[in-house]
Amino acid sequence: MNALPTPKLCHIGIYATDLKTMVDFYTRVFGLTVTDWGHSSRGFDIAFLSGNADEHHQLVIAGGRPKDAAFSTINQISFKVDSLDDLKRWYEFLRKENVAKMEPRDHGNAWSVYFADPEGNRLEVYVSSPWYVEQPFGEPLDLTRPAAEIHKRTETMVKQDPSWKPMEEWSAGIRKKQAAEASA
Repeated sequence: MNALPTPKLCHIGIYATDLKTMVDFYTRVFGLTVTDWGHSSRGFDIAFLSGNADEHHQLVIAGGRPKDAAFSTINQISFKVDSLDDLKRWYEFLRKENVAKMEPRDHGNAWSVYFADPEGNRLEVYVSSPWYVEQPFGEPLDLTRPAAEIHKRTETMVKQDPSWKPMEEWSAGIRKKQAAEASA
């Protein structure tokens, strides 16, 4: 059997009850740009947003979600930043935005801030740590502490877990696993 080409995650789509409010949130909070806006053949308005000029859309928001929907159909939408200091800046920004359900978490392999958009979809802004630890793994995270202190606390915490290893070592193991699966 021929191996399939490796797909790359490029965009996610969500349903909204209030399309304009959702578009305002994602453009204002994440700096995404509306690249297209139209009416779907399935009967609802739809907006396409991107933060990358080389990608037509990274987020699609479609109207038509019932107002009485019990919960979001999204587990989470994740946005990655480059450093722990960047994550701390995001945390302060999100506090000032008064976002709902804000929850900073230390996953050992990443530091995250979870929060809700205006319709309750769970969002995450995160940065990777230099360590691997089996997931799920999570502890509360105080992003008001200095980055060096957070880094040291996480390192101490993950090194107590028998699954921990440097991320480079874990990545090398995954590359070997992928190569073996591709040749099988």
